[in-house]
Amino acid sequence: MDKKKQHGKITTVLHITRAGIIAALYIAVTFLLSAISFGPVQVRIAEGLTLLPILFPEAIVGLFLGCFLANLLGPFGAADIVFGSLTTLLAAYITYRFRHRSVIAYLSPIVLNAFLVSLYLYLLFSVPYWPTVLTIGAGQTVAVLGLGLPLLRLLRKR
Repeated sequence: MDKKKQHGKITTVLHITRAGIIAALYIAVTFLLSAISFGPVQVRIAEGLTLLPILFPEAIVGLFLGCFLANLLGPFGAADIVFGSLTTLLAAYITYRFRHRSVIAYLSPIVLNAFLVSLYLYLLFSVPYWPTVLTIGAGQTVAVLGLGLPLLRLLRKR
């Protein structure tokens, strides 16, 4: 096997492995802290991983799968499984797409989760919309900027 093909296979394995690790971390952190990871007032600490697409495009898939599996086992059923996971997928893609524009990359998981998760919680479970936007937005801000940003800086140094 020539070196180029071998390098391509190693890179592919590395990307798949990294996506799997990100998914596993997302699930583990969500469930270790499940008391604060679900509902209209939440700080889903695993959302600190949502800045990883800035460095690793494969994090998009890892975050989606991790969120999907965490929501699959969570208390909010089909709505959270479908809409919560799709929100994370969209936020991860936007974070990757705008990785060179820090403000958009950093704010997309905060803003999208605040408005979209609050919307389906409002429509399906009759929680008040605007207060939920504020509480989910605050929780996302803690996770993304308080934990994700230092993680991103640490990984950039390495």
